Amino acid sequence: MEKITSRQNPICTHFRKLASSKAYREETGEMLCDSPKLLREAELWGQGIRTVLYTEGADIFPFQSEDPHVRMIQVTGSVMESVSPMKTPQGVVFSCTSMGHSPPEELEPGRYLVLDGVQDPGNVGTILRTADAFDCGPVFLLPGCADVNSPKTIRAAMGVHFRSVIYQCTLEELTALLKKAGLPLYAAALGENTMDVRALDLSSAAVVIGSEGRGVSPAVLEACTGTLKIPMSKRCESLNAAVAAAVILWEMAR
Repeated sequence: MEKITSRQNPICTHFRKLASSKAYREETGEMLCDSPKLLREAELWGQGIRTVLYTEGADIFPFQSEDPHVRMIQVTGSVMESVSPMKTPQGVVFSCTSMGHSPPEELEPGRYLVLDGVQDPGNVGTILRTADAFDCGPVFLLPGCADVNSPKTIRAAMGVHFRSVIYQCTLEELTALLKKAGLPLYAAALGENTMDVRALDLSSAAVVIGSEGRGVSPAVLEACTGTLKIPMSKRCESLNAAVAAAVILWEMAR
């Protein structure tokens, strides 16, 4: 059993850089996860776990990786505090293969969600978790969204990274795929011919959720078949991006 007692250990430096730097995550192809629950999810779904740091008494067993290259390292509480991205560490932090795939060559008919400039990692993670709950197809992230592999996004998604496909692509790539598959693209936005979300057949379609402050970008709006709205009180101007996504995902599933 390996042990680390120094915060200056190279592995600790590696973990801190994974937590803080998107560029470093992309360079290494790794992401940082925190908590026993996420470790169990990663093991269950076969996500490439690489190194596990844990404190004495942490809830990690009977974790037993079949991969002999997975490193299990016990650390002190002080070291755990230095590497964990959480204010109150849960005694387990680990690195694994990062997520976010290039788009496929073609899409099957089905329900897809697209995020356009959703910058809050908590919202991105919550939307991914909700899409998984309603059995939506892969979620597409357009440029300008929060990093899908940041610790905050991973924590909010609660393990979805390990069992769902997440695509990162450009608007051009997305529209080409949808056109080839014959799938309409709708935006959650107000326009001249905006339709009530309940009046549309979204059983085989893609819907765009825009950024928290600016909404769906003009370029994406121009590429859409139409726009849809969620009926609500006239007193209310808008919904949080994750809440709006949840309502739309419910309607798509229904």
